Amino acid sequence: MRKLKIYIPGIKFPSISLTGTYCSLNCAHCGKHYLEGMRHVKKANLVDYCRSLEEQGYTGCLLSGGMDKRLKVPLDKYAEEIKQIKRETNLKINAHVGFISEEDLEWIKYVDAVSLDFVGSDDVIKRVYKIDKKVEDYLRIVELLTGAGVKVAPHITIALDFGKVWWEYDAIDMLLRYPIDVLVLDVLIPTKGTEMEHVKKPGVEESLKVVRYARAKFSGELSIGCMRPLGKWRLDFDRGAILLGVDRITNPPRKIIEWAKEVRDVEILYECCVM
Repeated sequence: MRKLKIYIPGIKFPSISLTGTYCSLNCAHCGKHYLEGMRHVKKANLVDYCRSLEEQGYTGCLLSGGMDKRLKVPLDKYAEEIKQIKRETNLKINAHVGFISEEDLEWIKYVDAVSLDFVGSDDVIKRVYKIDKKVEDYLRIVELLTGAGVKVAPHITIALDFGKVWWEYDAIDMLLRYPIDVLVLDVLIPTKGTEMEHVKKPGVEESLKVVRYARAKFSGELSIGCMRPLGKWRLDFDRGAILLGVDRITNPPRKIIEWAKEVRDVEILYECCVM
């Protein structure tokens, strides 16, 4: 097996929301909850904030936030700040972008990677995100970014359909057509205060079947992302994913890190898993 890269982003690679807790959507699995845990930085302070990050030894950051009425994370309004950050610092930037258009490529080319939540079912898009978009709209973003040579890392959230696992296999097959270096698999966390609060989390083995399928099909680097249930669930899932041959895994429990060193060649990195 290839080297296992263990990513621990929180120490040197913070997540920044440029919209605070605002999002025009109210997705069934998130309900704006995950914006609360990010650092909130205003436009006027972004460049100075990033300069201070580098001075403190940080290696980069995730620029994210909620979607506006255009269904974009409004990073295009920070284009000049992003360019300045890349000119004046050595920070790496991972970006959440939403439904971009061709004109966005002018500033997106300055970021190091784009993380894109990818859904492979029109029905799941409608019921979970509650937006008037289809799978073809997501594929258009992938085509736009890969066609322009931008590094894009699609994220598939296992069990996003209110705990049911089925559409993920089709999503993986769709993405195989594109020149993608890293594919990220997350797993639904039934989150308090959201519509999915009382959804039963998917079984470990059921979730690992998707990992197994992705590993067999995808020749690039397969990553386990930040989002997945905690506790014994994570212990069992992470162990299984590592044995299945994933290349990257984010924030595994310390017990798993020590065990992984016994079964794989391990490298620990303090940044986002798409870097």
